[in-house]
Amino acid sequence: MFTWWIDIRIAVIHESQKITESAKQLLLEIKNSGHTPIYIRISKLNPIITKDGLEFSYGGKRIDLEGAVIRNLGFISSTEQLMKRFDTLKALESSGVTLINSPDSMFIARDKFNSLLKLKMAKVPVPDTTIVEDPFEVMRLVNEWKDVVIKPVIGSLGLGSVRVSDPDIAFRVAKAILSVNQPVYVQKYVDKPERDIRVFVVGNSILGSVYRINKSSWKTNVAQGSLTQVLLPNHELEELSLKAVKALKLDYAGIDIVEDKDGSYKVIEVNAAPLWKGFYEATHINPAKYIIEYLIKKIRK
Repeated sequence: MFTWWIDIRIAVIHESQKITESAKQLLLEIKNSGHTPIYIRISKLNPIITKDGLEFSYGGKRIDLEGAVIRNLGFISSTEQLMKRFDTLKALESSGVTLINSPDSMFIARDKFNSLLKLKMAKVPVPDTTIVEDPFEVMRLVNEWKDVVIKPVIGSLGLGSVRVSDPDIAFRVAKAILSVNQPVYVQKYVDKPERDIRVFVVGNSILGSVYRINKSSWKTNVAQGSLTQVLLPNHELEELSLKAVKALKLDYAGIDIVEDKDGSYKVIEVNAAPLWKGFYEATHINPAKYIIEYLIKKIRK
């Protein structure tokens, strides 16, 4: 019995002139699987509606794909730019290209408040959180919650996050954010034990989990200097992580979880395009291999 091998053209979609380490690993796994890897900057990919249907051009040339991993949409400077890039991904999806994660799920996960709302509705425990456009409301919340974190609504790596316990300082931070027409995202601080937990999920499987430890800062992102240590997840952590991924309809994700003083867990964020340098260094598990294997299976279905 003969099995015909069909070459699949798979892209890694990012918006970086320099290919990142995670993108390199994904491209290498595509090549190692016997398929054609393509690196695409989303700003240079254009959907074209024609009399025959949909076409796509990249750098002035027509391009055809069977699948793609969406990693990053780049720095967004306007609503119109966001819509163009999102519309491009939706057009790819409409034309039959298998995307992970899906554009709709990526969009939800990128919006911190909306993603937490969906998690809460799915009975996933999350910290008390709000989004406001009034600095006096931020002051009131600091008086009520005592210790809060003010974050960008859209952001990553812990950049731009500020921990505040003084209502007057909170007022000034909120005024600065509102002055550039951005809403203020406020979350009650969870008093975690100098660490948080990152669980990595692909499909319906837990690849592994790590503690991210930082004894000198409340921020536990690896990009902020945290160290990673292997953690064997218990049943509750596994169930919580798979529930979060299902709630946001993601194919793969990094779930950030904190332990409260009473030992309970709360999901802080679900990252739909997680980095994995610290995870790999601790576990020696390369998520790129599993992400590409999962994508190829979806393409062949």
